[in-house]
Amino acid sequence: MSTIDVFILAIIQGLTEFLPISSSAHLILPSAVFGWQDQGQALDVALHVGTLLAVVLYFRKEVGSMAVAWFGTVGIGPEKNSNSFDGKLAWWILLASIPLGIVGLLGKDFIEENLRSAAVIAITTLVFGVLLGFADIKAKENVSVEKLGFKGAMIIGLAQALALIPGTSRSGITMTLGLMLGLNKENAARFSFLLSIPAIVMTGGYLTYKLISSAEPVDWSTLGLGSVLAFFSAYACIHYFLILVSKVGMMPFVIYRLILGAGLLWFVLG
Repeated sequence: MSTIDVFILAIIQGLTEFLPISSSAHLILPSAVFGWQDQGQALDVALHVGTLLAVVLYFRKEVGSMAVAWFGTVGIGPEKNSNSFDGKLAWWILLASIPLGIVGLLGKDFIEENLRSAAVIAITTLVFGVLLGFADIKAKENVSVEKLGFKGAMIIGLAQALALIPGTSRSGITMTLGLMLGLNKENAARFSFLLSIPAIVMTGGYLTYKLISSAEPVDWSTLGLGSVLAFFSAYACIHYFLILVSKVGMMPFVIYRLILGAGLLWFVLG
């Protein structure tokens, strides 16, 4: 794979991991539409490492507070038996990530064999784009993250499992449910980003296991370049997306999804 290919794929991963437009769809599309070779498991791991570092670094204060409070809830650290909201939020995020792990473990073979196609991506891009637009228009924005509750967090976590279908968008479906449950647009995005941390860890861990189990050669300079590019593009994406979504909402991304989905249908049917 050329340096230009790595550059493009890394930027795509960094931008689309957190935008509600599906990173998996955009990483599959170059091979499905343009005939590019698959980027391989090693580069997949590197790109996920880059995006993981970006979201953890961007939300370092929140992640640090939640980590300390979580350890307190299990009797470890200076805040033992802590009942702070940070501790509850940490538990919500961890437990809400379980459905994604279970569905991914049980359904990964079926998904990889039957759902990684341009036709599936076209349909899910359109369907979940319409749902995001509906949620954006109907959002009441009258519920804080504190009032979301464990039940609300688990509903979002269950919806997140649908993102294993290419074209759905993990961030898109979690933000959609966040809006439907009453979160404002910025808080829906922030909760989605925090929820992405266990999701990326699980995905990266699975890809790392596959990489170790295979005989695929490793080009460390290529992986390093991909990881760094994914990091910077993801970090910038998170920062500017939070600014944009608080001002104009989700509609620009809804429109993009509808155009992309329509174009893919034309490609598939043509």
